Amino acid sequence: MEATDAIALPEWEVSQWFNTSQPIRVADLRGQVVLVHAFQMLCPGCVSHAIPQARRVHELFADQGVAVIGLHTVFEHHSAMQSHALEAFLYEYKVRFPVGIDAPSDDGQPIPRTMAKLDLRSTPSTLMLDRQGKLRLQHFGHLDDLLTGVVLGQLLAETADIAS
Repeated sequence: MEATDAIALPEWEVSQWFNTSQPIRVADLRGQVVLVHAFQMLCPGCVSHAIPQARRVHELFADQGVAVIGLHTVFEHHSAMQSHALEAFLYEYKVRFPVGIDAPSDDGQPIPRTMAKLDLRSTPSTLMLDRQGKLRLQHFGHLDDLLTGVVLGQLLAETADIAS
């Protein structure tokens, strides 16, 4: 687990959203603790650990001020992971939280824009933001459920001073 120096998370660049009627910006989530799961639908660790964990966090904490956002960040197998395939995947895996497709790079590189901007190493990756939108945790790989709950609890317990 990598704690960060509480920097503001830059806006993600998303080409399409699922499970939401309008695009979501990082700034829109201020006042909530945010858990972002960066994943690929063909990533075994994402399918077996990250997606189920994100679903559980969404189901257990949505009414307690925790927003869960999925970021489908495709850096390989681009032709197999089109939006229609992701839509079917989200339905089959009962993913109900908002999921954005990371926008492809402008220069033809395989790493999409948000993945590059956030310097994500691979998938699954977990990011947690405090109520002010500051990045407080960035972790590559499976993050233990107990540890996830502890960090969420700590962030929820912090007093929100959104005016700052």
